[in-house]
Amino acid sequence: MGNEAGRIGPPETTAWGDEDLPPQTTPERRAYAPPEDDRPDAIQPIGRRSYAAPYESLTFTMVTRARRELTVTLAAQPVFDLVRSLPVSRRIRRTIRHRGGERALTGLNRRTLEATDLQRIDLQTLRHGLDMLRLGQNDSGVLPVFWRTVATSRGRFSLLCSEMQHENTPGTLLVEVMGGLESAPVEAIQSAIGHFETDAQGVILHVAPDIAAVRRLAGTPGRCLSIDFAGVSHETARDWRDAAALIGVGRQVCGQVMLLNLRPDRGLAAQTAGATHAVFAGMDAVTV
Repeated sequence: MGNEAGRIGPPETTAWGDEDLPPQTTPERRAYAPPEDDRPDAIQPIGRRSYAAPYESLTFTMVTRARRELTVTLAAQPVFDLVRSLPVSRRIRRTIRHRGGERALTGLNRRTLEATDLQRIDLQTLRHGLDMLRLGQNDSGVLPVFWRTVATSRGRFSLLCSEMQHENTPGTLLVEVMGGLESAPVEAIQSAIGHFETDAQGVILHVAPDIAAVRRLAGTPGRCLSIDFAGVSHETARDWRDAAALIGVGRQVCGQVMLLNLRPDRGLAAQTAGATHAVFAGMDAVTV
């Protein structure tokens, strides 16, 4: 993001535990090819081939300290440069589910994951996500991490060591910090993410789609803000005025803004409002 090539960024190697199952992968589609099930009547703006379907996915299972079984799915999504209407990077989307659904949580007092569980998930995400991204020398990729992992010195150390141990990782890796930034002290955010800002690494701050939440991140050293538009109404012209205002504030706070789950027919309008990159949603209803 922000360089001449338009790509993102500048120029746990832990073994599976006894209770962690090996991942299952599905084959990758031809690079940046449309999904085989694309409907001919799908909205495809001229000059913008914006496909939302992941090109590769991987699933692994783990058991938490509270003895809950989780299924974690990673899916690689193309990131588009809105100026050039071209895919320039890939982002790993992470989905975490409880095995058995809500019924599996019945009778449990603790419904949130512990910090150690989040760190284990982040380390496995880093390990498998880097394999999925397959970064070349001039490539860039985005991996999710929890704020609760990055916020602690132990979590940061584990992430940084695991990334460095990955064999000869070229390209630029950006970690997308999410979950809790809205309530975290700005000084703590500034201190934590500074450890990840190097020539080969950077930070994207995943912020709630709220103008006040975006504004409070002014001055943080992240290279990009990501805003999930799955919860932002942006279908009609009236809706778009508020959405454009949100994008504009984001651009004031940070030089690069990546929109997630953006409707493909709003790509040009988003670029005009100030967004630099996007991961497009399908035209069907988005389920979060």
